[in-house]
Amino acid sequence: MALPATPIVKINLTQGASFGTVMVLGTGQLGFAELGTVVPDIVDVSADVLKISTRRERNLLQDKYISATAVVRVNDPTGSFNPQNTSSIYYPDIQPLRKIQVQANYGGTLYPIFSGYITEYKYTYPTSQETGFVDFICYDAFRLFFNSNVTTVTGATAGQDTGTRIGKILDMVSFPNSQRSIQTGNTTCQVDPGGTRSVLQAIQTVEFTEQGSFYIDRAGNATFKNRQYVVDAQSASPTKFSNATGSSDINYAGIQFAFDDKTIVNSATVTRVGGTAQTYSDATSIASYFTHAITAPDMLMQTDANALALATAYVTSRKQTTIRIDSITLDLVTLGYGPGVTAALDLDFFDTMEITNDGQGGSTIVKTLQCQGIGHDITPNTWVTAITTQEPLLDVMY
Repeated sequence: MALPATPIVKINLTQGASFGTVMVLGTGQLGFAELGTVVPDIVDVSADVLKISTRRERNLLQDKYISATAVVRVNDPTGSFNPQNTSSIYYPDIQPLRKIQVQANYGGTLYPIFSGYITEYKYTYPTSQETGFVDFICYDAFRLFFNSNVTTVTGATAGQDTGTRIGKILDMVSFPNSQRSIQTGNTTCQVDPGGTRSVLQAIQTVEFTEQGSFYIDRAGNATFKNRQYVVDAQSASPTKFSNATGSSDINYAGIQFAFDDKTIVNSATVTRVGGTAQTYSDATSIASYFTHAITAPDMLMQTDANALALATAYVTSRKQTTIRIDSITLDLVTLGYGPGVTAALDLDFFDTMEITNDGQGGSTIVKTLQCQGIGHDITPNTWVTAITTQEPLLDVMY
């Protein structure tokens, strides 16, 4: 069966963080880069792709975004992507951390699916086959941020909003301005406290201080959404899905429910740098579910009042549990599935979804949720998309 969209996979064999305009790393270490004039050596391997698997999501238990991943299998009859093949036309540019993009062409529109870096080449030459293949193991820019350390962030002064502070941290590793989408934060920060930590840790501290969201989007952009955006996104018009007979909503192939205590938080202690611990608890929730506590030390807000407001909002948004719809799956090769294909390629973090499940015994569940994860599994004949959902992350603005 023909795929509803055409997968496109391109690899950029030059160094640097940007897929198009190159940034040559002068010392070989992220954070010591200089602008270069190297022409990108971009290879389109779409015709030889055998399988694509991508994942972008928020970790439910860690309550944070994690590095997006991709595994792309490419047929390689000439051994061009075998790192040991010194006769390859790409030798010696088959190196770790080369850039890769996965897109989909649907109806003449290009939809980004994944943009990141190849961290590993797994080359296989099965004895039962005439040609070998290579699996590209890929991660997004979180991998770069995790592997790079900062001590004192240059220009990180008191009174900066959280978006500006994240920009200063990204400056420390010369992450391209063209690959940033950073909103102005709703919270102001203290001066940077210093101390050795990873770039990712430094950014995620700012992210939690704001109660915003920081992630790498499908096109590879470092993206920061402020607290106001997180709250306002709940009111957007939803994309509707349903399995009910006769419904005009988008049909789904599978659904996964959960009813547990994973999302409950009924006591939070937030301490800013130089401040006093601020704790907010909900006695009714604790009586029902026992204590589910979190601590957030070394936050960057400027006042204890801000720390208490964060603790209060965090508990208020998470003090109860309900039946969750963890995910739905869409089969994109379903005949006449145009709206489903568009939804699978277009939905992104914080997009609102209304999901109706007409279950056994006459029970019907209707949930309004937010998209917090997208995964694609693609072969030459199949395309299945899993959409991970969550309740809104923050119920109130403070």
